[in-house]
Amino acid sequence: MTKTKARPKLIAFDAARYLNDDEAIAEYMTAILETEDSDLLLLALSDVARAKGMAQVAKDAGLGRESLYKALAPGAKPRFETIVKVARALGVKFTAQPA
Repeated sequence: MTKTKARPKLIAFDAARYLNDDEAIAEYMTAILETEDSDLLLLALSDVARAKGMAQVAKDAGLGRESLYKALAPGAKPRFETIVKVARALGVKFTAQPA
C-alpha cells in the first residue's frame, strides 16, 4: 500500500498584504507604471486601495465604494479624472521623466 503525500495548501498572493508603508506603495506603483499595462495599473490601484481601506479611499476620492470597485475592476475603462482622484486619495502622484 502506498501513501500519498498531502499537498501543502498555498494561499493566493495578495499584494495588498505587503503594501504597509508609503515607500512600498511608491515602489510598487512605479514598477507597475513601467509595464505600460493599463489593466495592471487598475489592479495595482485596487491593491493599494484595499491595503489602505477601500471605503476610506472611496470617500477620500469622492466616489461611492461600489463605484470604486467598478472603476478598478479588470477590463474597466475609468475616466482619467477618476484615476487621478483615486491616486490622490491613495497619496500617490504620477510623474513624468524623460524616456
